[in-house]
Amino acid sequence: MVSIAKRLHDLREDHDETQKQIAALLRLPPPRISEWERGVHTPSVNTLIILADHWQVSLDYLAGITDNPNRY
Repeated sequence: MVSIAKRLHDLREDHDETQKQIAALLRLPPPRISEWERGVHTPSVNTLIILADHWQVSLDYLAGITDNPNRY
C-alpha cells in the first residue's frame, strides 16, 4: 500500500506543481506541504477532499487504498 505522503508527492510532481503552488491553493504555509510529503504530518480529511478534487482522483487513490485513480 502506498502512503498518503508518497501519493501527495507523486501527484504534485505528475502535475508539474510546486509545494508553493499547492500551499497557495490551500492557503497554507509552504513548509506544511513538505511536512505532509515527508510523512511528518497528515492533512485533514477536508484538505484531502480538496486535493482529490484538484487532481481529479478518488480519495481512496489519494490515501493509497487503491491504485485506480478513477473517481467512480
